[in-house]
Amino acid sequence: MPVVRIDDPSDPRLADYRDLTDVALRRRTEPAEGLYIAESAKVIGRAVAAGHRPRSVLVQEKWLADAEALAPDAPIYLVADDVAEELTGYAVHRGALASMQRPALPPVADIVQGARLVLILEDIVDHTNVECSKTPVPKPRRRRIAVLENLVDHANVGSAFRNAAALGIDGVLITPACADPLYRRAIKTSMGNVFNVPWTRGPKMPEMLETLKAHGYTTVAFTLSDDSITLDELVQRDLPAIAMIFGTEGAGVDPRTARQVDLRVKIPMEEGVDSLNVAAATAVAFYATR
Repeated sequence: MPVVRIDDPSDPRLADYRDLTDVALRRRTEPAEGLYIAESAKVIGRAVAAGHRPRSVLVQEKWLADAEALAPDAPIYLVADDVAEELTGYAVHRGALASMQRPALPPVADIVQGARLVLILEDIVDHTNVECSKTPVPKPRRRRIAVLENLVDHANVGSAFRNAAALGIDGVLITPACADPLYRRAIKTSMGNVFNVPWTRGPKMPEMLETLKAHGYTTVAFTLSDDSITLDELVQRDLPAIAMIFGTEGAGVDPRTARQVDLRVKIPMEEGVDSLNVAAATAVAFYATR
């Protein structure tokens, strides 16, 4: 596609990028128009690799070559630095913005059923020219799904996805009121890892829990309730499939959800501290249950 230089921030071709600092505007227009904004060459590259289609790319001169390589089939709008800042409402430091076509989300069952089942071969002795001392015993890998219930901070959602990708979570489910993982700040915080973890937006929690239980998952809510077991105790149970539910900032898991799950779990804290930031809590739980 040709590179088009644009000097007027009000040019209608740049409508996707206008006033990105207005969160209310983005929430209003993105779902209706089926788009989201990816920022930086690395993030755009990960989105394209995941099969997402760029509508257009907004780029400054020094990053033009990167943009042409990332999106050869999309129009590229070349703008000066001051035009980019006036257009978006902030200084664009990461080289490029891409308006991406929002893909259709898969059904919850696809995420739950698609959780990876990896065989771990135990008791293998690796010596040159020596046979294994025991027959390898196939052991199914624990399946792990994360559920984000009504998180409202995009940075926390992005961090949770980054943790999920780094620590081998099989999929993420989010509730209807949860912040959008494809919002620009969430993508940026995740370092593009929202494209590396299967996810979808599910129904309200009662129906979500029923689906998880029907597929053999033990549902686990992270909460400070009196009947909570510790994270260490959860790990010791060695459950074959767990769905870990993390609640909204401040209030935590909805009390109704806490009553409906199979287990309530807490991360023990030092005296005087009752909880972790939800993004930090996901990292601890994902690592402990890996």
